[in-house]
Amino acid sequence: MLKYILQRLLQGLLVMAALYTIVFFLVGWMPGDPFSSNEKNISPEVRENMKKAWGLDKPLWQQYLIYPKNLITEGSLGVSTEKNRPVWDIILQSFPASLILGVSALFIAVGIGVPIGILSATKKNTAIDYGGMAIAMIGICIPSFIIGPVLQLTLAAKIPALKIAGWGHPLDIILPSITLGLGTAAYLARLTRGSMLEILNQDYIRTAKAKGLKTFSVVIKHALRGGLLPSVAFIGPAFAALISGSFIVETIFQVPGMGQHFVNAAIKRDPFVLRGVVLFYGLLIVFMNLAADLIAAALNPRIRLEKT
Repeated sequence: MLKYILQRLLQGLLVMAALYTIVFFLVGWMPGDPFSSNEKNISPEVRENMKKAWGLDKPLWQQYLIYPKNLITEGSLGVSTEKNRPVWDIILQSFPASLILGVSALFIAVGIGVPIGILSATKKNTAIDYGGMAIAMIGICIPSFIIGPVLQLTLAAKIPALKIAGWGHPLDIILPSITLGLGTAAYLARLTRGSMLEILNQDYIRTAKAKGLKTFSVVIKHALRGGLLPSVAFIGPAFAALISGSFIVETIFQVPGMGQHFVNAAIKRDPFVLRGVVLFYGLLIVFMNLAADLIAAALNPRIRLEKT
């Protein structure tokens, strides 16, 4: 298992290196620079001095080498050209809101998707199965930027305790969490149904049923552990995707998370915030994938033996 973990960490480093290369040059090739917007009305001399102060006057290949050097030696992701603040400070200040939203959305996704998937599998080809999968398909097809406004118009506008937008009260997490979690719940429902159907068709499950065990006992004691393995593997990257993919939802509900900083950095051409946020989310996804694989190995001894 230790060898497997080291291999995955090495793969993660390669992924981060590739991600850094892609995002660095994509950001570097953006038209203009942080100091060339018309609103700032900066003279050419001042603009060049500001570019020199942030190290943006150097050729792109030199900046490509300097950035990881500063990250490794100083732990610095740079300083925002728009806010004149360290990128780490911006991330640490805004990430908790994105994390709370992502965790809440994950609980909603698991709480809705897994039970629907299990119920659909145990009631195969019935109205319950068809209804559950139809709801899941609707959840997959409708994007969050449509679900959010619909919830604002149907629930927030009629329930005084729910605000259309804002952050600060515990109830403010409900609508954005539902908006963000429904899509993942739909994927989990379909994935859980498929894996549970495969397990329920195994010989040892038929043997358990032949012994007179009730369906509930068969599912809970025999089928659930193996049937949830694909879902567990999916939850790791899905959790990271919920956090990193919440930009639209954060904008709709005015959640003070990292999404607003990323969008503003793209508008203002702030290269350090753009690169820092992408790298931070990339690292988060790498570790969540590793955690999901370790949990799957703990649930299935055969996986654990194959990876050692």
